[in-house]
Amino acid sequence: MHYRITIEQDEDGMFIVECPSLPGCLSQGNTREEALTNIKDAIRGYLESLAKHGEVVPPPIEEEIVEVLR
Repeated sequence: MHYRITIEQDEDGMFIVECPSLPGCLSQGNTREEALTNIKDAIRGYLESLAKHGEVVPPPIEEEIVEVLR
């Protein structure tokens, strides 16, 4: 499953990661790699919680890359 995330570095150097399609699902890390590992765990836990409570699980994204020539 693929979910889009956003990554921002705060003023203290921490990497803040959020999954917009899963409201409230966010994490952080001291490094970009740590933040990515942490958001994967957060997304997994979020989806497990939705399933456990019988709530609708948002579908994963489908993305394609297109080349545009100038």
